[in-house]
Amino acid sequence: MWKDYSSGYIKNNRSSGMSVMIAAFISALLLSLLLGLFYNAWKYEIESIEQEEGGWQSRIVGAFTQEDMEFIKNFANVKDVVISEKGAQIPEPVIDIYFDDMGAVLDDTMQIAGVLGVSSEKVIYNHEFLAMYMIRDPQDTTPRLLFPLFILIVGIASFSLIIVIHNSFAVSMNARIHQFGIFSSIGATPKQIRSCLLQEAAALCILPILIGNLLGILISMGIIHMANDLLGSDVAGRHDAVFGYHPLVLAATLLLTVATIWISAWMPARKLSRLTPLEAIKNTGELQLKRKKKSPLLTCLFGLEGELAGGALKVQKRALRTASLSLISSFLAFTIMQSFFALSGISTRETYFERYQSVWDIMVTVKDTDVDSFREAQKLQEISGIRSAIVYQKAMAKRIIAEDEISEDMKSFGGFTVAEDNYVRKTDGGWLVNVPIVILDDASFLAYCEQIGIAPQLNGAVIWNQIRDVTNPDFRHPRYMPYVKGENAVSILRQSGKEENDNGNLTDVSVEIPVLSYTEKVPVLREEYATLDYYELVHFIPASLWKEIKGQIGGSEEDTYICMLGRENVTAEELDALQGQVDSLIAGNYKTESENRIQEAEVNDKQIQGMMTIFGGFCVLLAVIGIGNVFSNTLGFVRQRKREFARYMSVGMTQGEIKKMFCVEALTIAGRPILITLPLAVVTVGYMLKLSYVEVGTFLAEAPLIPIMIFMLSIWGIVAFAYYLGWRNIRKINLAEVLRDDTMM
Repeated sequence: MWKDYSSGYIKNNRSSGMSVMIAAFISALLLSLLLGLFYNAWKYEIESIEQEEGGWQSRIVGAFTQEDMEFIKNFANVKDVVISEKGAQIPEPVIDIYFDDMGAVLDDTMQIAGVLGVSSEKVIYNHEFLAMYMIRDPQDTTPRLLFPLFILIVGIASFSLIIVIHNSFAVSMNARIHQFGIFSSIGATPKQIRSCLLQEAAALCILPILIGNLLGILISMGIIHMANDLLGSDVAGRHDAVFGYHPLVLAATLLLTVATIWISAWMPARKLSRLTPLEAIKNTGELQLKRKKKSPLLTCLFGLEGELAGGALKVQKRALRTASLSLISSFLAFTIMQSFFALSGISTRETYFERYQSVWDIMVTVKDTDVDSFREAQKLQEISGIRSAIVYQKAMAKRIIAEDEISEDMKSFGGFTVAEDNYVRKTDGGWLVNVPIVILDDASFLAYCEQIGIAPQLNGAVIWNQIRDVTNPDFRHPRYMPYVKGENAVSILRQSGKEENDNGNLTDVSVEIPVLSYTEKVPVLREEYATLDYYELVHFIPASLWKEIKGQIGGSEEDTYICMLGRENVTAEELDALQGQVDSLIAGNYKTESENRIQEAEVNDKQIQGMMTIFGGFCVLLAVIGIGNVFSNTLGFVRQRKREFARYMSVGMTQGEIKKMFCVEALTIAGRPILITLPLAVVTVGYMLKLSYVEVGTFLAEAPLIPIMIFMLSIWGIVAFAYYLGWRNIRKINLAEVLRDDTMM
């Protein structure tokens, strides 16, 4: 009986069934997509850890005999044991242990260490790797947030979907209260009614669940391939992701989807089955409008149709709440995302790319090499296509600046009195400041001397004599002024980090170097100066002078850098070929890393596109939840509203007026989130403009208005399409049959 009743109801109420199927499909799609992406992110992290650190689970430090190694190999649960190569940074021998059951890693490793007589301090766990399998050492204080974040995301998504699907089932089931009241009066039990409703839910949702899961898998596969194409494997520390899908992921997805839909259907079914026969029979299944709740604005703009539409929306307010929140969140997130990336692009051009993109074409980092020991500088200059090549190294020192050395301009904004203690310290002789030292190869230093208009020589330093006005917060339009008066002919430098003795007083360890010039010009390098510590006093010195004083100063970086320029208007292909020549010249004798400007720009663009794709996908998911809710409610309420519209038509309302009423409802549902979002977006973007110091006119000239308009119109169009489908069902009603139909079958 109940099977026949359910099949008949589904057949005769396709719009209601369609709303439930749409909700189930969205649920399956989103959950399948989320779980598929998480599994691949989890797999990717494991692969990255294995590439960088290895897949070992625990390490034991110490020298072990062959018998000890055999004991570990034969230990239960030990899969393999090897002498570590990547543990070479530890002075003692290291063995890596691999286990079959990683759940017992902590206990088994301590048992092995106890038998071998090794203390717990000699035991090392691969915490990052184990955390991916939810194995946590209580002594590991580093937060591992991947799984908690995933659980939070899935929990929020599931809760949102339960609300969406619950609304769909509630609309469908509430329309049948009158029917089930009659059934209860003739002997149907609450359990029978509940079973009937749940079996209908199962029949409607099986196919959407399967299709949604399959599509979710395909979309997650496409996203992985898209991420590979956008980001590329040439990004430092990244490798291409290989899509994978474990059967357990499919099982978990199906289980979570079924559980979500079952909970969504069970709640209204349980409520409906508990109604008394009398309460149920009194309910006609009709959408009850409350005349006291009027919409003055809609009435004023659209007349009677607006008033009726406003009343209908107020009745559906609770059901449409999720849709409104989803659409508001989606539109706001999309608008802010687009504005942020537009601001980021403007900022990038006005800072790095505008200031530095033209000063280098190829950058090479020569590992563990001093600038004075690098011998290939002249050979680099001889490569065809190389316009210039500057070899340099960086070091750090300290210097005391006496009060009478400070420029009058600097004193005007407070001098050192407004400086932070971690950058500047008051001493008996004056103010102790940081001195970054840029060590240029001799040929480049001589060329730099000619650039600033002084006699080329290698026996002294050039000081960048500029300081930013720290009272001006606008970093886009900084005001610079002289740092020191520029009268001292020598600069006394102290070793950074060791300028104090045990008593806290300054040591006498220092070196005195001549000052060739105080200048406002810096060499053409890919370097920024005084960006964090505004009180740095930058020195430029030749490599030959550094060779003489480095024993007293020290504090140099281990690596040397080479900044090269190719010919004017060099193409990407030419720059790639030039980079290959440079690498072949020096890579055989030194450990190097190289990059070129065009590749870096492409990688940067790919990263931005990847981030935009991820955030855009998130916005689309929010929109899909909201739109799915609109579809389910619109199609679901059509069945309940047939009698409502039949009564309107019986008193003279035309189909055109009912159509107008539908248009007003669609306009309101889609327009309300937009009207709420726009002021919030304007305030947020205005705050972003204030923080970035980008002029309003500059931003408006490049504001992402077209993507925002397309996104807005897409939401509006889809909501309108949902109401169009509802209108198609309403216009087909037979006035006499609907008014006569007491069962609403």
